[in-house]
Amino acid sequence: MTTQQPRLNGTKTHSRRTIGRSLAVAAATTALAAGFTVAPAQAHQRSAPRPKVTVKSTKVVMPFNLELDRGRVLIADGGSNQVGQLRPGGAIRTVVADQPGASGVATSRDGRWLAVAVTKTDYATVTNTASGLNLLGPRGTRIYADTLAYEKKHNPDSKYYYGVRNASKCVKDSIEKLGAGPVYYKGQVDSHSYSVASYGHSWMVADAGSNTLWKVSARGKVSTLAVLPPAPVVITSAIAKANGLAACTIGVTYLSESVPTDVEVGRDGYLYVTTLPGGVESPQNAQGALWRVNPRTGRYTKIVTGFSGATNLALGRHGEIYVAELYRGRITVVRHGKKQTFVTLPGVVAVETARDGSLWAATVDLSQQGPGSVVQVTTPRR
Repeated sequence: MTTQQPRLNGTKTHSRRTIGRSLAVAAATTALAAGFTVAPAQAHQRSAPRPKVTVKSTKVVMPFNLELDRGRVLIADGGSNQVGQLRPGGAIRTVVADQPGASGVATSRDGRWLAVAVTKTDYATVTNTASGLNLLGPRGTRIYADTLAYEKKHNPDSKYYYGVRNASKCVKDSIEKLGAGPVYYKGQVDSHSYSVASYGHSWMVADAGSNTLWKVSARGKVSTLAVLPPAPVVITSAIAKANGLAACTIGVTYLSESVPTDVEVGRDGYLYVTTLPGGVESPQNAQGALWRVNPRTGRYTKIVTGFSGATNLALGRHGEIYVAELYRGRITVVRHGKKQTFVTLPGVVAVETARDGSLWAATVDLSQQGPGSVVQVTTPRR
């Protein structure tokens, strides 16, 4: 276990890079630290059975992702730099160690390969110094897909500009005082391979540093599938106050980076992806989104937006989609493009579905003082 826990963030650019830092921001921001009260369910929803949350383990640190495979619950724990397996009684058995900043885990369809998304970060400069996908196969086979090297060579999101276009001097000075770099900039070089899903004989990777969906072949060859477009965020008075911005920034549109946090393969063969904005986000200004992406062409469609800290998703058996909203402390279910609170779960960072229809989820301690947890969420039958 590392002596220094990785910071959760949800941002990419400049001093805001790597998934983990937004948690530090969340803990320090009054609006988030005070928590978020979920609105009461509508009358027609009250009769539905309430989901039951059962804690299965608190022997984890930063359980960024889960994988349910053939009865196993696998956990990518970036705090202990490993992939572990949940055991009876809550113990965690190490499956593979020495996985720096492990944040994503997936198994191949035949169960013979394990993919782990890893990232090394220099926390003094908040810079990712290495990132990629470890592919672990039969007879000790190991392949490393270096997404940072590919990003340095190609930088797919350099086609986009982020920040405030044609900013006034007041807006420019106020935003740049945050130490986040220039007020308006092109997509920069960074890679934080965060989540991974098996797709045929390949792997799909949601990279929260490069703002890219990578396709990684069985031999570790990296290619670009899609780069999601900037997310416009209107700076409100609440956002300005929370970040010490001048009044001249209120009403200004900031083009945030669309940071991919998870990718799953649907029964329809399409990819489903969650993103959060690469900048300041709060429950009052939720800009997280859910996307549907063609795995062959990279063309994308936004399904719904309005999530706060959308860090993970899971696909249900009947077309429903579950989204972990970290900053609202809940799992939201999406049916036919409509959002509804499924269960309140403070610190939720990961969610996954089981074949029996139950949900598994993982939480982190926002203060980063205590352990995380792995829980099972079941819905009693009427």
